[in-house]
Amino acid sequence: MSRPTGWAGNTCSGSSPDAGAGQPTASRHPRRVTVPVVDAPESPLDIFHGLVEEAVAGIPEPFASALDEVALVVEPHASGRSLYGLYHGHPITTGTIPSGAMPAHITIYMHPLVDHFQDPSHLRHQVRVTVLHELGHHLGLDEDRLAELGYA
Repeated sequence: MSRPTGWAGNTCSGSSPDAGAGQPTASRHPRRVTVPVVDAPESPLDIFHGLVEEAVAGIPEPFASALDEVALVVEPHASGRSLYGLYHGHPITTGTIPSGAMPAHITIYMHPLVDHFQDPSHLRHQVRVTVLHELGHHLGLDEDRLAELGYA
């Protein structure tokens, strides 16, 4: 049996197109429901990831290439701590990575930042400062030097 006129393969129906064969015409047509395709709004996590990506994209060379071998991850919050970010690894100033050591990674914590900086422009600024601060640790800078540079 052929499909009823107007059948659209991408609509949801209450019955199959062949249901009701031999029935009056009105009952052979499936009940169709049109479901509009709507882009879902970005989640807060998606928006935050965008801020981190924006901060990374704004890092000039030669500093940007220092991130090539560093994993950058976003976590909701630091377990038991109030941190904006954390660097794990061996700074590049120490030379080669010791055998068996895990690769360097930077974690940026979403909720302390979002909770402390409600204004979007202040949040954007602090995310940038946090990314640069943690990158500074990878480059071998200590807290005092990062404070002098305005990344504390």
